[in-house]
Amino acid sequence: MMKLLLAALLLAPGLAPAQTPSSPFVVKGRVGQLNAPARVYLLRGSEILDSATLKNGAFELKGHTEMPERGQLVLVRNGRQPNPQRLPGNSLKLFLEPGPVVVTGSDSLPLAKFTGGPLTRDYLRLDAALQPAFARIKANGVEYQRATEAQRKEPAFAERIHQEYKATEKAMYQQQAAFVKANPASWVSLDALQTMQFMQEPQYVNEGPLYEALSPELKASRPGRFYGEMIQGLKNVQIGAVAPAFIQPTPEGKKVALADYRGRYVLVDFWASWCKPCRAENPAMLKTYNAFKGRNFEVLSVSIDDNRDKWVKAIADDHLPWTQVADLHGPGGEVPKLYGIRSVPQNFLLDPQGKILAVNLHGAELEAALARFVK
Repeated sequence: MMKLLLAALLLAPGLAPAQTPSSPFVVKGRVGQLNAPARVYLLRGSEILDSATLKNGAFELKGHTEMPERGQLVLVRNGRQPNPQRLPGNSLKLFLEPGPVVVTGSDSLPLAKFTGGPLTRDYLRLDAALQPAFARIKANGVEYQRATEAQRKEPAFAERIHQEYKATEKAMYQQQAAFVKANPASWVSLDALQTMQFMQEPQYVNEGPLYEALSPELKASRPGRFYGEMIQGLKNVQIGAVAPAFIQPTPEGKKVALADYRGRYVLVDFWASWCKPCRAENPAMLKTYNAFKGRNFEVLSVSIDDNRDKWVKAIADDHLPWTQVADLHGPGGEVPKLYGIRSVPQNFLLDPQGKILAVNLHGAELEAALARFVK
């Protein structure tokens, strides 16, 4: 799935309301005995919050953020402003909070130590719990790099590496979930919840109770409210629930309602013209559609595109005959939010009463489900 891309789009600062700084921070310390032109930069995502030239290794950075949150300290020996998309390896992730965070390192940041207030202590506890998993990921990467080209092409080798990575990712997810459950009032928990969606497709049964247990302050924050919208969307589309109603236009402007499909099995399919996995799946979807059309079954595709021309071209190029709708508001459109969509392709199989029978059925799984339900 296009998990990372869509999640990144939905979490991008540029898509959020203007921020009102209210949480002061100070990051200071010493990195060896470095002097100009060596410079440290403090970043939040792609935004540079502050920078300072080193003097005998010492530096101090100050500023405000909307709330306590994660930041990244970057050391550039030639002093040039770093490209946020290609940061150098000489960096250190930390948590910005009221009160000083003090960094101490010999001559680089990755091996530096830092101390701070209660949120820094929370962040370090969670980081320590995740270190064994990070070590396993690194070891898997080294093994893959050292493998011969012939070994990499062996299905058993590739599958083992993949399964080990998935197992490690699951362990990291569980560690973070345990931390959130034990620390519902920590800003580090809200940050961890946001990170967890990159590791495992969010489900209400998993993330819902963790979010509901968060402190009122965390849930009232901008990212807390945004995450809450996702949780409500996930709650809306649990198996057995009646799928949320919507009305959306086709490329020709005709309004189509989900209610129009009552009395039939319908696959509500979310996709986008720019989503390569979606496009790669369309031939199989077309084959399944042709096998079951006319048997009380339909497909209704909802695009998360924001460009009509690209959307229409993709429909034509992939020869998709079923009904297509979109409001062209992108991932933040009404229906994606209503259904808690965080990645595509994603779909929901509904029964004739509009109840959700299954989610994310693809290929042989979809055909098997339709053979079971559609007579």
